[in-house]
Amino acid sequence: PLLDTRRGKDLMGTFLSDIVLQVLSFVAENERTNIRQRQAEGIAAAKARGVRFGRPPVPLPENFCQIHMEWRSKRITLKEAANACSMPVGTFYAKAVRLENEH
Repeated sequence: PLLDTRRGKDLMGTFLSDIVLQVLSFVAENERTNIRQRQAEGIAAAKARGVRFGRPPVPLPENFCQIHMEWRSKRITLKEAANACSMPVGTFYAKAVRLENEH
């Protein structure tokens, strides 16, 4: 009834409605802050236990190194190399760069 703006449009009714809305807003914002803090603590605890987040990496196809060498020696194009490995061009390129940086 305090938030019903259809009646009590006098100064006191408006004042009370504003106060109630401010209190509810504060409570909601405070609860959201607490949720974020608990979530961050849970994520930190899970990482400390060794939990890995996200999708598991897909292993490279067996022919990846051979196709990578053919692509780098310019015998095949990037698109042909990606198609030979059954992966998108961007994925092939990213995995190729990662492989080169590891070696």
